[in-house]
Amino acid sequence: MCANGTSAVTLRMLADQLGLHVSTVSRALHGTSDESGRAASPATVERIRRLATELDYRPNPHAASLRTRRSNLIGVLVPRLSDIVLAMIYEGIEEAAAEHDLSTFVANTRDLPEIQRIRTDMVLARRVDGMIFGDAYVDARFLGEVAARGVPFVLVNRRAGDLPSVTCNDHLGGRLLGEHLLELGHRDVAVVAGEPYASTGIDRTEGFVSAYAEAGIEIPPRRIVRSPFDATGGRAAAEQLLADGRPPSAIFAVNDFAAIGVLGALRDHGLHAGTDIAVAGFNDTPLAAELPVPLTTVRSPMHEMGRRGIELLVRLLRGEQVESEQLRPELVVRVSTTGALLGGGSSGSKQGVARTHLHPPA
Repeated sequence: MCANGTSAVTLRMLADQLGLHVSTVSRALHGTSDESGRAASPATVERIRRLATELDYRPNPHAASLRTRRSNLIGVLVPRLSDIVLAMIYEGIEEAAAEHDLSTFVANTRDLPEIQRIRTDMVLARRVDGMIFGDAYVDARFLGEVAARGVPFVLVNRRAGDLPSVTCNDHLGGRLLGEHLLELGHRDVAVVAGEPYASTGIDRTEGFVSAYAEAGIEIPPRRIVRSPFDATGGRAAAEQLLADGRPPSAIFAVNDFAAIGVLGALRDHGLHAGTDIAVAGFNDTPLAAELPVPLTTVRSPMHEMGRRGIELLVRLLRGEQVESEQLRPELVVRVSTTGALLGGGSSGSKQGVARTHLHPPA
């Protein structure tokens, strides 16, 4: 039934009015092939399409899925949609999916393997055409099982093994931060490194450490603290670093929310970010520029990551070969690392300066 109370126009109604076989009408409107019908002439196709437009015929998606064995539905798994990074990636996924006449739905896994397995089974039970995973573990063990089931999928935000993925070049982003702090003269630095199973934290930390190694400076293991990717985790990691004798002169947290936790710990210890201890994050979430001490960070193309993830998945669904993509990050310098140079934590530009690295990606 249509919204105005009239019956929906069906293929059968069009066929009866035109005096044609229903399969002929279906082929003309949907491009389907049916041996029970005959090829229609261009004039007949034009008659069918004109009448369909006049009567406001709309395809039945459920019937179409039965004919094509496609649901046009994509399932997306993320650790937490409340995380603004993942929310912005999902916006890109949803936007690009709509351009390809695909629908998406998202499920949260809380980054727990047992929930990942349950949610994946739930998604597959809905007969999705493909999946996008934003919660990959770097060991790719579980995703290998999913691949063995023949389900097309793409990873976003995190990489795993040789599975197709769209990520930020996190290693390069970490190098950008390391080179920035080296330029400012920081030698005793620390890293709030994130979870050990996520490529984002692993690659950002490795990029940062490699920049220092090339400058002849080794960051000791006690200066690299693993933590959850949230403000609570960042605060706990900062407390550990501050309790370990002389504090570092700079702290790099591998995402902005962990960096906010670091800022809170410094505040509670009477220390000022950008003057007493430099602090940097990663992702350039909208909040980063609006903090009381605007946060130096690395801008990750989150929205574009989601869009490119759908583009790769669509190519997989067409049977094409795809290669993983790494999107380019940018360094955004703000007061949290340059406060001493700019005359204090409350001065300086909130917007910061984006700097593009000139070396080839790592």
